[in-house]
Amino acid sequence: MLVGAVGTAMVVVVGLVPSAASADVKSDQNQINSLEQRIAHDGQVVESLVSSYDAAITQEAITTAKVEAAQARLASDQKTENQDMASLRALALSDYESNASTMSALSVFNIGNPTSAAAQAEYTQLANAGLHDTVDAVEADMRQTEADEVQLRAAQSAAEAQVNQLLAARAAAQAALAQDTSLLGQTKANLQELVAAQAAARIAAEEEALAAQQASARPVNIIIDPSPGTYANPLRSISGLNPERIDQGVDYSGYGPIYAVGDGQILSTTNSGWPGGTFISYKLLDGPAAGLVVYAAEDIDPLVSVGQTVNVNTVLGTMYEGPDGIETGWADPSGDGVTMARDYGQFNGSNSTAFGANFSQLLASLGAPPGVLQNNPPTGSLPPNWPQW
Repeated sequence: MLVGAVGTAMVVVVGLVPSAASADVKSDQNQINSLEQRIAHDGQVVESLVSSYDAAITQEAITTAKVEAAQARLASDQKTENQDMASLRALALSDYESNASTMSALSVFNIGNPTSAAAQAEYTQLANAGLHDTVDAVEADMRQTEADEVQLRAAQSAAEAQVNQLLAARAAAQAALAQDTSLLGQTKANLQELVAAQAAARIAAEEEALAAQQASARPVNIIIDPSPGTYANPLRSISGLNPERIDQGVDYSGYGPIYAVGDGQILSTTNSGWPGGTFISYKLLDGPAAGLVVYAAEDIDPLVSVGQTVNVNTVLGTMYEGPDGIETGWADPSGDGVTMARDYGQFNGSNSTAFGANFSQLLASLGAPPGVLQNNPPTGSLPPNWPQW
């Protein structure tokens, strides 16, 4: 029964050999599950065959011991019979020598022979001692032992055949188990390769999609008519532009080039007191806000220098996607990093100021999204004759 189980297992295993190129990850996973179940089954078969083989070896040893015991008993009986027969021959020889007779030594067992009285008496004494019965018993035991030996040898041959059969079955089961284990390793390796290939393909696709998205979202410099006194939206080329709170100025997030609002002259580009260390300020030279100073600060890489003149097509710097975004608004006339909202004491850390709200209105009038008021009305008021938008 065990051998048949092994044969069945081996037939099924052959059917599980994977093709050179597995269909997909799912098929490999299904095959791994099937192989793991098959390995568990093969392991049970091997374990059972090992137990049966051990039992058969034990039985063979027992049978062999019985055969050897029967052979020893047969040899002992043969020795006993030989000793008894030697005693009888000695008696016959003694009688023959004492009577100086030429007749056969066996004639001493003829009770009618008057010359063998002494031999007859000796034989009678030995017979009375059970020698004759002993010889008969020994011969009967020898015959039985010989019969037993024949049966034991047949049992020994059967035990040896069973051991050989179980040994072959165990070897077949172990080979099937080894084949399943090898297939499992190959399938797992193939699965890893497929998963890695899929992951690489997915990453490549994602990178390609991201590159395409970035390419489509790449800021485009928008050039407009730089007529003197004309103002333009300084955030027109910012990608992902998102308006945030109004405070000293207006906060935004996104990335791309920042332009000047109008014609002006650069007063500063840096100030360590601002996040990111950037504070670009420039004085407007014409238009409704001529003489006022505009600033753009925080997450910006400056592209201008102090003293440089700019117009609506001049890129002041590139806004990057940093932690702070940017802030733009009205600066102190010195352009050194202080805002008008600070000069007038309107800002306390998170509130919307009158100067910030006014600059938000200017940007909205130029087409940029306005900032988000934190309080309405905003804190403070504007100086007389400050431009309105």
